[in-house]
Amino acid sequence: MIKRYTRKAMGDIWTDENRYMTWLKVELLACEAMAEMGKVPKEALQNIKRASFSVKRIKEIEAETKHDVIAFLTAVAERVGPDARYIHMGLTSSDVLDTSMAFLMKQAGSLILKDCERLLGIIRKRAFEHKDTVMVGRSHGIHAEPITFGLKLAVWYDEMRRNQGRFERAVETISFGKLSGAVGTFANTPPEVEAYVCRKLNLKPAPASTQIIQRDRYGEYFTALAIMGSSIEKMAIEIRHLQRTEVLEAEEFFSKGQKGSSAMPHKRNPIGSENLSGLARIIRSNAMAALENIPLWHERDISHSSVERIIAPDSTILMDYMLNRISGIIKNLVVYPKTMEKNLGLLKGLVFSQQVLLALAAAGISREDAYETVQTHAMRVWKEKQDFKTLIINDEKILEHVSRKKIEEIFDVNYHLKYISAIFDRVFG
Repeated sequence: MIKRYTRKAMGDIWTDENRYMTWLKVELLACEAMAEMGKVPKEALQNIKRASFSVKRIKEIEAETKHDVIAFLTAVAERVGPDARYIHMGLTSSDVLDTSMAFLMKQAGSLILKDCERLLGIIRKRAFEHKDTVMVGRSHGIHAEPITFGLKLAVWYDEMRRNQGRFERAVETISFGKLSGAVGTFANTPPEVEAYVCRKLNLKPAPASTQIIQRDRYGEYFTALAIMGSSIEKMAIEIRHLQRTEVLEAEEFFSKGQKGSSAMPHKRNPIGSENLSGLARIIRSNAMAALENIPLWHERDISHSSVERIIAPDSTILMDYMLNRISGIIKNLVVYPKTMEKNLGLLKGLVFSQQVLLALAAAGISREDAYETVQTHAMRVWKEKQDFKTLIINDEKILEHVSRKKIEEIFDVNYHLKYISAIFDRVFG
């Protein structure tokens, strides 16, 4: 299911063909660097640069050797001939694996950042569309005070912008290669080779490494993806709540011919958002696996390798999918302003209780007494379904301190919305 919805560009990054092609690129660049140093004959280099491979043949050899890099090198050598002795000269497998992994993760990161940019544009557009669409704000799931739907979207925009910046930094953190040999000492390959290869791949040389790039870099990358996934789930959960039958202030677009249930023809379910909630769990689990890859034995063991073969393609492909899916959901989200207005009045004016409290306190009544007075009327509204404003106006003790005109001002919804434009200026600049 995921593969069907994922853009082909992201899937292509993690194919065997592209992975081996990237390994070959690292090997050829290392040969180029050593040729410039006189360690590889120019004629041999020209032959090596024509190197190719067959994925099928690599798999056949790996079935026997049980070592993917050796299988790759053997398959390439079969096509290159005797000059293949210069390929992988002085290198260890992780020189190729980790440098190519940085290159692939950077490519994947570039696509994810483009997805972020698209999502930000969609959220921004919908935020301004509903900047003045009044709705009730909720805390603990209970009506609190008035907000606008645009403000809710502005909060999402601000958070996603942080996710974008956080992931940009994570991509920079993993954009390091290494060709420093079996324990990071450059014993058989000088640092100049590493510098040359990394420069050609638009990477930086790791200042210090063991046999591998240190996995705190990967931990940052996958943790940034996990936080981004959690932010997407946050939006998805909000949409799911807003689509509940008793609320129905917004809902996912339901296309012609779409079916919601095999048993109940009336159903219109927030399946896209529910799907995102589930996928966020996988992204977070993968981040935990990446963090557990950081502590390895001495200069390297291989316990991280099997994990990364799964989490690198899975997390980036899933995030590509999730960003595109939430973008489509928000872009096509059906919003019901009239229902929002109706729901705002469900508690018969209780959403203005704080303003009554503040007015009484400003008039000289102690906060404790003012709170008790307001709460007494509020509980009557809960129990007797009376109108809160009417109860306040009919309370002579309150009128001794707060005028009817002031009470009318208190129950004006615009009181709560007067700084919405200022917030938009801060968010969207």
